[in-house]
Amino acid sequence: QLACPLDLGCHSVRAPEHPDLAKGLFIEPTIFDDCNPAMRICKEEIFGPVMAVIPFDTEEEAIRIANDTEYGLAAGVFSLNIMRAVRVIRQIRAGITWINTYHPTYNELPWGGYKQSGNGRELGTYGIEEYLQVKQINIALDEAPLGWY
Repeated sequence: QLACPLDLGCHSVRAPEHPDLAKGLFIEPTIFDDCNPAMRICKEEIFGPVMAVIPFDTEEEAIRIANDTEYGLAAGVFSLNIMRAVRVIRQIRAGITWINTYHPTYNELPWGGYKQSGNGRELGTYGIEEYLQVKQINIALDEAPLGWY
């Protein structure tokens, strides 16, 4: 265990040590444990090989913790009970979700987050639609007025 090298509010860090990273602003895949939902590391969207572990007692508490952030890019649920996993993932406010895996991506599926994690989608037909403008065109094919106005 190491002291938390970043100002993230975590209590402790478990990480492999590698001498090539000692002088840079890099971190190897790292697990931050003893976290609680109020800590900075649990509130911010971190792009790096890190995981913050927050213990919970009930399914409802886990969902509340997962949604208690202004971000919502991605989320994963791991469970032996697939029905429970689906029930939980449906309640999590994140744009990209996985069950019993994390981070496989497919170009034909939409990519983007909820809340402050993005507006709109990339990839798939949703991504193409971001570049299109829809227009409604109504044509009266009879010279007589429609008579409803």
